[in-house]
Amino acid sequence: MKATLRNIRISPKKMNVVAELVRNMPAKKAEILLSFTPKKGAKILEKVIASAIANATNNFKQNVDELVLKEVKVSKAFTIKRVIPGSRGRTKPILKRSSHVHILLDARPIETKATKKSAKTTKSETQETEEKPKKTTKTTKK
Repeated sequence: MKATLRNIRISPKKMNVVAELVRNMPAKKAEILLSFTPKKGAKILEKVIASAIANATNNFKQNVDELVLKEVKVSKAFTIKRVIPGSRGRTKPILKRSSHVHILLDARPIETKATKKSAKTTKSETQETEEKPKKTTKTTKK
């Protein structure tokens, strides 16, 4: 389950700052976080995640609550090169970078508090049954 957005007019460096916020996060939680993030890349990434969620639910019949962002990859695309006049008749380069965003979703069942408690109790029960008798050593004093 994936979604890709190509040739976005934002530099990959700026986009990676936002992508780092949501890596390995549940998809719904990431979407909510990005809606309150005041960056240009956040709005773009939010739309791509929404597209990936829609792909997963419509094409693969996945539950939205189980979707996790497995991979959020930002790569560089084309660079528009411009120049600006500098001193002594020289020119200075301006590089207008753009990027691609690739999102890969994975369906993992999210652990609730009830399942965590049952996992802890079964773990403690197995430890009690597997306890080995303690060895006693006798020391003699001379």
